[in-house]
Amino acid sequence: MAQRNPALAIQTHFADLTDPRIDRTRRHNLMDIMVIALCAVICGAEGWVDIANYGAAKHDWLKAFLELPNGIPSHDTFRRVFCLLDPHTFLDCFQRWIDALSAGLGLKRIAIDGKTLRRSFDRAAGKAALHLVSAWATEQHLVLGQVAVDAKSNEITAIPKLLELLDVSGAIVTIDAMGCQKEIAGKIRQGGGDYVLAVRDNQPHLLEDIQLCFEQALDNDFAGLEHSHHEEVYTGHGRKETHQVYTILHPEGIRDQALWKDLKAITMIYSERQEAGKEDTVEVRYYIGSKAAKASSYAGYVRGHWGIENGLHWILDVSFDEDHCRMRTDHSAENMALLRRLALSLLKQHGGKGSVRGKRKRSGWDDRVLVEILSRK
Repeated sequence: MAQRNPALAIQTHFADLTDPRIDRTRRHNLMDIMVIALCAVICGAEGWVDIANYGAAKHDWLKAFLELPNGIPSHDTFRRVFCLLDPHTFLDCFQRWIDALSAGLGLKRIAIDGKTLRRSFDRAAGKAALHLVSAWATEQHLVLGQVAVDAKSNEITAIPKLLELLDVSGAIVTIDAMGCQKEIAGKIRQGGGDYVLAVRDNQPHLLEDIQLCFEQALDNDFAGLEHSHHEEVYTGHGRKETHQVYTILHPEGIRDQALWKDLKAITMIYSERQEAGKEDTVEVRYYIGSKAAKASSYAGYVRGHWGIENGLHWILDVSFDEDHCRMRTDHSAENMALLRRLALSLLKQHGGKGSVRGKRKRSGWDDRVLVEILSRK
């Protein structure tokens, strides 16, 4: 039935979604609204007018599996419903669908990072731009969950909430410097996962101690230390970038080391970039980790973390034009962001060839492709 009824999965996972409208104002079924909106976003819609226009263009096809008692809802109806819809309940439904998508995949690497929806601010109402912290399965290309905050600085409080939504057992969880907090490291270990956390100036004592460890180790050629080294070289577009990765296991001299749950490794990545016509640039980055692994593994963990930038944030901006979306009323920005992430996850799971942008176009042109995407074919 999944091949004939593309609404089946939506109806299954969104069955508990509560309609925020009062009875006398309901001319359209909530599930019809949700199905049309998701199909439209997959096919390239970027706003309420686009969604309504998609519904009107696909009315006959949609009517084959939706009730549509009063035809296709207007763009005002779509806007009103998504403004009023409780984002927490919507997220619960999203999580159930993602859990079904990820079942049996064995999520081994999870990257957590934040993204600001730049045009979602409302200066007149004193409303800051919405900032979303997302979890991304780097190998499976799935958005595992998101938590909304009103400023990047609040990622510290958002990350623990996001971790409560996730099953991190057996996974490597990578987070940038904002998430380098003792409580966050402890929560990951409590959930059965391992952490790799970037260390910067927001943890000055930890950074200072790690820098001193590596200075002394390099001066003494790592004598008496359990360590490993790994080199990576990237070339292309007139650039050459070399990464020297050093990892020390069971380091000593870290203040409050016992408070960093199961800290077993510190890593330094020395990056040198050469580009024609420009001065060479050097960057040194530091990380802590709970897994006693080699430098080559830590290089992979760090490299994989940037998959959330390239595989999620960049695509949301380039293919979904998220940064230019001006939705800002009530819950509309957060709910539409979640709808985009669900659409992207489904597109990423589609076995067909081509880019996300190309698949969106094809699904709009060919209903069979859309059915495949919704049915995970």
